[in-house]
Amino acid sequence: MNTFGNKFRISIFGESHGQMIGVVVDGVPAGIPLSEEDFTEDLSRRKSGAFGTTPRVESDIAQIQSGIFNGHTTGAPICLTFANKNRISTDYIQFETHPRPGHADFTCSSKYKGYSDIRGGGHHSGRVTIGLVAAGVIAKKIIEPISVYASVIEIGGTKQWGSLIEKAKNAGDSLGGIIECRANEMPVGIGEPFFDSLESKLAHIIFSIPGVRGIEFGDGFAAAKMMGSQHNDPFVSSEGKTIKNGSGGINGGISNGNELIFRIAVKPTSSISLPQNTYNFSSGKVEELKVEGRHDTCFALRVPVIVEAATAIVLADMLV
Repeated sequence: MNTFGNKFRISIFGESHGQMIGVVVDGVPAGIPLSEEDFTEDLSRRKSGAFGTTPRVESDIAQIQSGIFNGHTTGAPICLTFANKNRISTDYIQFETHPRPGHADFTCSSKYKGYSDIRGGGHHSGRVTIGLVAAGVIAKKIIEPISVYASVIEIGGTKQWGSLIEKAKNAGDSLGGIIECRANEMPVGIGEPFFDSLESKLAHIIFSIPGVRGIEFGDGFAAAKMMGSQHNDPFVSSEGKTIKNGSGGINGGISNGNELIFRIAVKPTSSISLPQNTYNFSSGKVEELKVEGRHDTCFALRVPVIVEAATAIVLADMLV
């Protein structure tokens, strides 16, 4: 549903063009210093407005509704809300009968029998990830001294992507990318065998981020082409440090004390202004669709901080 975690639990709510987006974070230990200003840095990294991102810009100011008193967490659930003010909902009316290729318009309308909020993608919108980022700010405080950092390492199949974004934007098209995430100061022992392995918990929340198409840890898919002698990680210290890190810091679903490393693939933005021929459920014919509105040319540019937050949320849930 809309809740993730066991001991450190988050619940997201809201739609892209609704009155607000929000998140409830439960299981936060009491006594952690926390203010609205603590959310500013990470929320600004997720914000749009930069080249290649949507021109829809919201203030994204965190409004703390509960769980904080005298600048510290109280141990009660923390509710954070974010106002939606920059909305142009008329751009989405046509998608009720002429759904966008690659988007959730068709599947969501079918599942919820036409009652879903289609404006801006509704609850499927990347706008909803602001709740993940906000919860991640709290999670990062809980998991200290572990630090998590993610960055874009590839856009459109290349590490030199500057001119590609402009070309795609001018063509009315979009680009995908690859994000790498690393967590340092990892202790040994986070994770369980099988269903609650560290990889499976991370994969679960990472695939909840709209537009993610793949994940790999350490050597990842390249391991399938290696010999065991190439992929294995010989130990070089009593603390479990290894000479390389082909496993990405995880053995048997459990962190081994080395750096946690994984990469994710993010698809190109589905909403493109380039005309596409796709089925119109109103006319019963395949017809040209030109998507209007404000959309990212490459939303992968805004994903790193979301991945950091998701990773911190998983680690907090397993450490609380």
